[in-house]
Amino acid sequence: MFLILRRLRSSRLEGGTALIQSRTRRLSLLALGLLVASAIAARAADPAADLLAGRSKYCPKCDLSGANLKRFDLKEADLAGANLARANLHRANLAGANLSGANLTGANLNKTDLKRANLAGARLGEAMLFEADLSGADLTRADLSGALMGSSRLTFAMLDTANLADADLADAIMHGALLKGADLSRSDLSQTTLRRAVLTGARLEAGSLARADLRGADLRDADLHTTDLMRADLTGANLSGANLRGARMLLANLTDAKLDGADLAGTIMPDGTEHP
Repeated sequence: MFLILRRLRSSRLEGGTALIQSRTRRLSLLALGLLVASAIAARAADPAADLLAGRSKYCPKCDLSGANLKRFDLKEADLAGANLARANLHRANLAGANLSGANLTGANLNKTDLKRANLAGARLGEAMLFEADLSGADLTRADLSGALMGSSRLTFAMLDTANLADADLADAIMHGALLKGADLSRSDLSQTTLRRAVLTGARLEAGSLARADLRGADLRDADLHTTDLMRADLTGANLSGANLRGARMLLANLTDAKLDGADLAGTIMPDGTEHP
């Protein structure tokens, strides 16, 4: 009888130990699962780190100021409202990216691919965009004041009401660009291609359009007073109602240009005479 009781007790102890071990294993697995979930959640909670590590292109409103994103592949990335001030995006691929409302003040975007990018309302003051490709990009209401955009491509870009005051756009390609109501005052547009560009109501005063290609451009009601248009090609351009007071049009080509209602007081005409 004693032996039977001893065996029963031993069996119960072994069963209890097995149960404890089983529960311990379950708790360990649960803890491990929680740790993994916590790590995943931590990664998901830091989209800026994921973008910098090349794991993600989704980073709206992220703080990436001063970040080195040189040559990064950010095609079609979502960076809406992100802070990219002074960031290095030299030769980065941002084609089709959403940068609406982003802060790119002072950023290096030299030779960057920004084709069809959404930059509506973005801040690009004093940004470097030398040879950047902004073909088809939406820059509506964007601030590009003082930007360095020499030799950039803005073919069919949308720049309505954009601020381009004091910008360097020398040798830029802006064929068919939309610049209605844009501020281009004091900007350097010398030798820029603006063929068939829409510049109705745009401000271009005190700037340079010397040797610019403005064939077929729409400059109705534009402000061009004291602007340098020396040797500019204005063949077929519409300058109806434009303010050309004191502008310099020496040796400019005005073949088939429309000047109905334009203010030419004090304008230096193509033949060197001053309009009364």
